[in-house]
Amino acid sequence: MNSASDLGRWGNRLLAALPRETLAMLERDLTQVSLRQGVVCFDVGDQIDRVYFPSTGMISLLIATKDGNVVEAGAIGRGGAAGLQSALGERRSYTRATIQIPGIFTTISAVDFRRAASHNGLIRDLASRYTEVSWAESQQTAACNAIHDGSQRLCRWLLQSADCIGSDHLPLTQEYLADMLGVRRTTVTLLAQELQERGAIRYSRGKIMILNRKALEASACEGYEATKDENLSLKTGVTLRNDSTLLARAG
Repeated sequence: MNSASDLGRWGNRLLAALPRETLAMLERDLTQVSLRQGVVCFDVGDQIDRVYFPSTGMISLLIATKDGNVVEAGAIGRGGAAGLQSALGERRSYTRATIQIPGIFTTISAVDFRRAASHNGLIRDLASRYTEVSWAESQQTAACNAIHDGSQRLCRWLLQSADCIGSDHLPLTQEYLADMLGVRRTTVTLLAQELQERGAIRYSRGKIMILNRKALEASACEGYEATKDENLSLKTGVTLRNDSTLLARAG
């Protein structure tokens, strides 16, 4: 998980990666809000009007089918942002961005963010690289959903969620887990019971606590190692310093 020095004043690793001078361009327009579970930041086809940098919560990027079913295509925690691609121009969303785990989120209007990016190549570069990484992670998630069994995917999802919010206490219902994994609720119940019997988690109504991360990591599909946010600096070319003074380009 991220250390406090990686997260900076706003509790988000991407913002902390920006040099002080660049971050100062954004800070006058940044605000922090508390958002509850289920709030839709933007839906499929909506023009992205705000950028959301999670500090303590998590955003799920959902694909909805015509019959009302949903499945998660990606998750965004304090190592990332939703709507960051709006720095590159007006953009519409291809997914439904929904608050999956409630918490604190730092936000900025897409107009203000785009204006800052137009005057700063570091912001544009970060947005471009992060968008590429998000696409790659979505492809990895799609592959995992198609290839790996429910138990492996549940372990991956729990670990990723814990990394996203920096806590092993997850306020998640079995119904939400079933939606995110694209399986029946009864399947999630059986899988959660098995993990609880193995001492990996403790589950009570609407709450999951990870007790043994190593056990979950041993059972998780390979997608966890491929997408966990500790690898973000390697993937994007962002070099983090404790004083947040360097944003180095890859290559």
